[in-house]
This record gives sequence, structure tokens and C-alpha cells, in this order.
Amino acid sequence: MTVHHPGRRLMHAIPLKFVQKKVAGGGGRALAAGLSLTSMIDFLVVTVVFLLMSFSASGETAIDKRVKLPEAENTLDMIDAPMVAIAGSQILVDGQPFGNTRAIEDSKRLQRIEELFNILKSKREVWKQLHPGKDFPGVVVLQIDQDVPAVVVKSVFQTAAFSGYPNVSFMVGNIPKAGGPSKE
Repeated sequence: MTVHHPGRRLMHAIPLKFVQKKVAGGGGRALAAGLSLTSMIDFLVVTVVFLLMSFSASGETAIDKRVKLPEAENTLDMIDAPMVAIAGSQILVDGQPFGNTRAIEDSKRLQRIEELFNILKSKREVWKQLHPGKDFPGVVVLQIDQDVPAVVVKSVFQTAAFSGYPNVSFMVGNIPKAGGPSKE
């Protein structure tokens, strides 16, 4: 018997070329696979730009373009509280409609707004269930146009107080303070 070089011997006797190529290890996929990363990079760039554009670190909220807020010098940053807005004659709580001011404007009398009272009361109850044992802060933010009649503002203020929100903050435009420390 003759001496053969060591190596693979299984199925070498089969006269088919593709079988011999596979057995010898010469037929297979290329080791270096070319990946096209362009579409994945495009997707990630669009996602990052979208998230950066929609992120707000200061808690800014969207303001209706028709609402002209009153301006003030002494202001504080926004707090996490229900926001009651008056857009035209509609009352919005966190962007959802809950009431109307037409009856107050027509009667020119202070009155409780039932829809607003009910939603604020339910929001207070939900807060108490989510934070057992903590004191309820009772803060509501009012976003009201500077041209809304005073009787409407008083009615919204009073309704918020009756529903358990005695601490009312008004959303205002910020006027830069005059006479601050000078930079020399």
C-alpha cells in the first residue's frame, strides 16, 4: 500500500467536480461579506434629528397661536400641574375640551363651570391614588389670553379652587428684567 499525504480523504473517489470541490473546502461563500450600511445610517440620523427636535428639557408647552399671554418680569419655570387654557370660548384641560365660557360671558356673572370642576376633581383623585401618603400640591396652571373678560378668569379661578386646586399659577410671557447686574 502506498503512503499518502495526510489530509481529507472522505468522498475523494467520487468523480463529480462540485463534490470534490466541496470536500476539499474550496467551494463556499466568500469570507468577506459586503454590507450596505447607508440605509441604516440614514434611519438613525432621521431618528436622532426627530428626537432632538421634539425634546424639551425646560418643560415648554405648546401655546395656541391665537392666545396672547400677558407679560411679567418676575416669573418662575413651568411646573408639572394640570393646564387649563381658554381658547376663544372653549375651556381646555391639558389640551382636551371641557367646558365653554359663553354662558358666563352672556350672564356677566361669576359661576362654577361644572365640566371643569368634574375633570379637575377626578385629576386630583387620580393624583392621590398614585401618590398615597403625600400632601396634594393643589396647583393648576391657567393659560388665558389677556383679552378674556375678568368674570371668565374669576370663574375659572374659583372653579379650580372649589375642585381642590387652591394654588393657581398664570402662564405669562417673560419680559427681560431691566436694571439687572451690568456686564463690564
